[in-house]
Amino acid sequence: MTPAALIEQELAAAQAAQQNGNDGKARVCARRAVARATEAWIAQRPSPPWHGDAMAHLRHIQQDASFPLPIRQAAERLSTSVTRQHATPFTSDPVGDAKLIIVHLSSTTSDNDPR
Repeated sequence: MTPAALIEQELAAAQAAQQNGNDGKARVCARRAVARATEAWIAQRPSPPWHGDAMAHLRHIQQDASFPLPIRQAAERLSTSVTRQHATPFTSDPVGDAKLIIVHLSSTTSDNDPR
């Protein structure tokens, strides 16, 4: 499968889980979709690749000031654990946050622009 197909597969699984009331699975699938998009984005960069799982990718985006603030905020919300949802930024729309990040990464990949 192509990276785009894998991303779409994860997003579809996240949407299905969300519609079925399984918010935990929706968050996991949304995170994996972002990780797939990040891996595709990294492959196009001349800089050394990031390492780690989906959460590591989200933390990197969240802490990298070269990403626009809305993208960093979406990464922060998506990476917040359910146990901390009342004390820190938490997303009630993990699919929307994932799509926001994915669209940004896709647009910078197609533009061959550093960010």
